[in-house]
Amino acid sequence: MISEIYDVIVVGAGHAGCEAAAAAANLGSKTLLVTMNMQTIGQMSCNPAMGGIAKGQIVREIDAMGGYSGIIADKSAIQFKMLNLSKGPAMWSPRTQNDRMLFAEEWRYALENTPNIDFFQDMVKSLIIENNQAVGVVTSLGIEIRSKSVVLTNGTFLNGLIHVGDKQLGGGRMGEPRAFGITEQLVSSGFEAGRMKTGTPPRVDGRSLDYSKMDEQKGDENPQKFSYSDTPKLTKQLSCHIVYTNETVHDILREGFDRSPMFNGTIQSLGPRYCPSIEDKINRFAERTRHQLFVEPEGWKTVEIYVNGFSSSLPEDVQIKAMKHIPGFENVKVFRPGYAIEYDYFPPTQLKHTLETKLVENLYFAGQINGTTGYEEAAGQGLMAGINAHNKVHEKDEFILNRDEAYIGVLIDDLITKGTEEPYRMFTSRAEYRLLLRQDNADIRLTEKAHKLGLANGERLKRVEEKIAKSQELESFLRETSLKPGLINPILEGIESNPVDQAYRASQFLTRPNITLEKLEEIDIIKEKASQYDDEVREQAEVNIKYKGYIEKEKENVAKLNRLENVKIPEDFDYIKLSSLSAEAKQKMTKVRPKTLAQAGRISGVSPSDINVLMVYLGR
Repeated sequence: MISEIYDVIVVGAGHAGCEAAAAAANLGSKTLLVTMNMQTIGQMSCNPAMGGIAKGQIVREIDAMGGYSGIIADKSAIQFKMLNLSKGPAMWSPRTQNDRMLFAEEWRYALENTPNIDFFQDMVKSLIIENNQAVGVVTSLGIEIRSKSVVLTNGTFLNGLIHVGDKQLGGGRMGEPRAFGITEQLVSSGFEAGRMKTGTPPRVDGRSLDYSKMDEQKGDENPQKFSYSDTPKLTKQLSCHIVYTNETVHDILREGFDRSPMFNGTIQSLGPRYCPSIEDKINRFAERTRHQLFVEPEGWKTVEIYVNGFSSSLPEDVQIKAMKHIPGFENVKVFRPGYAIEYDYFPPTQLKHTLETKLVENLYFAGQINGTTGYEEAAGQGLMAGINAHNKVHEKDEFILNRDEAYIGVLIDDLITKGTEEPYRMFTSRAEYRLLLRQDNADIRLTEKAHKLGLANGERLKRVEEKIAKSQELESFLRETSLKPGLINPILEGIESNPVDQAYRASQFLTRPNITLEKLEEIDIIKEKASQYDDEVREQAEVNIKYKGYIEKEKENVAKLNRLENVKIPEDFDYIKLSSLSAEAKQKMTKVRPKTLAQAGRISGVSPSDINVLMVYLGR
């Protein structure tokens, strides 16, 4: 037995575990990070990239809160792209391509240089639960380690089973053993468990590919970054490439369907809807003659390539034969085939909004154990679980982000309220207030909250305050400065926008859909002022002017909904006794135990009339 008693033990050192440990330790908790392999801390198990649509917003939120994912992503980036720039700012989503080995190295370095974190390498086979409270863990060596709270971030390792064709291997990742014991213990304690599936593509030798047959995808000319801190900006970037499958590839893949665990009944669990395997794609979308693949480098100093879009559990010989008919892959050499993996998860309706379990006190779940998919979703949960585990053991208030405050809030509320039967992935469409939850204002939304918690330091808060002040200053200038027809009409005519016959404020021109601040900077008076500010300040001022009406409307909607968020429902409320409630509402609300009327209204199957019944009963 290890004699030291920790405040927080984090089990698993993937994205969720790393953020959980960092958050708890930085808040002052004595933290132990237990991992089966010290060499795979912060491992990118699937694609070597961070961010993307809605996921990029989560990474920026983690950074604004004082988490590490944005910093690590910036330090290991090999390419940066801002996605969806042709759409409105609510949809803009940052994404980096990353050096896989450097990413893990930077995570380990960051954690080892964080005070209050200890490390231990072993598999956790069970929890120590006393008086319905988690008070430690027991490892496979029989070592007992005591703590005041436990955060489980087991990823795909709980009874993990790898599939390559008709071959099956026990493991949490290729070449790494699975974890066992925890699921069985929790199920015997009353928890509900399920199985999910995910998969990963083959890795190939970049030296064997002919890139001249592919479309090059370069990074942005002016690459930005995730972190609001002084992380380095990219000065050089590696290109990705795009290529397409064809009917010959599809025919070869179909030949292996009878040996595919997805089609012969071996795999029963559901995989991610929005990241299907290549065999699933050609089966479900049989009318399509081709599918897009992204050929992505794994790092600065390696020839290894990740074939994004070719995720597969087909036999390795079928995978290799089919790939050789992809343009540029005729002489491909495979480092390792793609595979599928099944693993245990726990339906997240068994959690509170703090990510503490309802059945066992001081036990927290974060990441794929809650049914999510993606590094970013896992990291966001890990951050929140680490904060709340710390707060609980130090008798501080719980910390919850609402749906109008962060994508992380939307993610957790969706999981807790609606549950999930397939791997959950975040999209901008899941957020009803996405114009408020933009990637550019995550620091404005969250850094002050993080500073009050003790996670974001004074320097970070000062930066945010300066950004707000400067963007307001630039905004005021644009609202007060008039532009005469002689100055503005040449610009308007150049972009086929209607000319004017009198002076208007610069801000009024910015509300036109095809006018940008960059365009207005062709006028000297605007350029002279705008050039005094950095890109983030200018972007903030422009968005605030362009979308002012929409933003105000969204804030009004938030205020209306918050009236229902303020109507609390007693934790022991007996829904069964309300005869006017529908049977489904009684069942769902008894299971979920919503804390507020607003949360009750978001439960699938609960109707507006059910909410009205509750409102009447609660005296509203």
